[in-house]
Amino acid sequence: MIRARSTRSIALACWLGLPAILAIPAAADAQSAEERGRRIAEEARERDRGFGNFTASQTMVLRNKQGRESRRQLRIKVLEVADDGNKSLFVFDEPRGVKGTALLIHSHREGPDDQWLYLPALKRVKRISSSNRSGSFMGSEFSYEDLGAPEVEKYKYRYLKDEACGELECSVVETVPVEKGSGYTRQIVWRDKDELRVWKIAYFDRKNAHLKTLALGKYQRYLDRYWRASEMTMENHLTGKSTIMRWSDFAFRARLSDRDFSQSSLKRVR
Repeated sequence: MIRARSTRSIALACWLGLPAILAIPAAADAQSAEERGRRIAEEARERDRGFGNFTASQTMVLRNKQGRESRRQLRIKVLEVADDGNKSLFVFDEPRGVKGTALLIHSHREGPDDQWLYLPALKRVKRISSSNRSGSFMGSEFSYEDLGAPEVEKYKYRYLKDEACGELECSVVETVPVEKGSGYTRQIVWRDKDELRVWKIAYFDRKNAHLKTLALGKYQRYLDRYWRASEMTMENHLTGKSTIMRWSDFAFRARLSDRDFSQSSLKRVR
């Protein structure tokens, strides 16, 4: 049956005036590119599995088109969850106007993430709906969607090429969100081939325009295995604005539990 179909496909290609060799290999190459792209993402996840949890500090620098800057100080907690997405908690300490504001994320391998924002001025927890995840996170160039864990199952993949990225060799993979509510049509991801660390992501909006680029750098390895970037810069190509996240004070396998990532815990953060 397969041979008969192949023969008919080649015959059709010849009838259309196309080289017969293009009839079958094109589909095979496309499938191979999809499988290779997903395999890279799955291997990267496997290498990061088992970290347990960590805490960190973060300085967020917001820069407008004219170069003027404002700064915010945050604390981060992340809990690894078996067979599902991670749980993350972002707590603002400075400046005074946003002190106590907290964002809780329960990422999921399938379906939209659950996200809640605690606003101390109102003393209430607000759920972030799926339709609002493309909105700006606290005035930064990072959206709520950007802050969730990039679970493998939430994307379709296509390997594009290998190319140099600085002194390293990177695999370039196109990822397409499965969820219809995503603010992006696709992303292009650069990972180095040795350690599978992400060095750059290009984001394309719903009109397929190149909206933003995220550059990651100053990687450090923890527990002799887990790589974390110390600096992330998100540049918005439409507005000219950018946001830098500088990470520090990573501490792995702290005393964290599910109770630290509940909705009720948001009102108790200090």
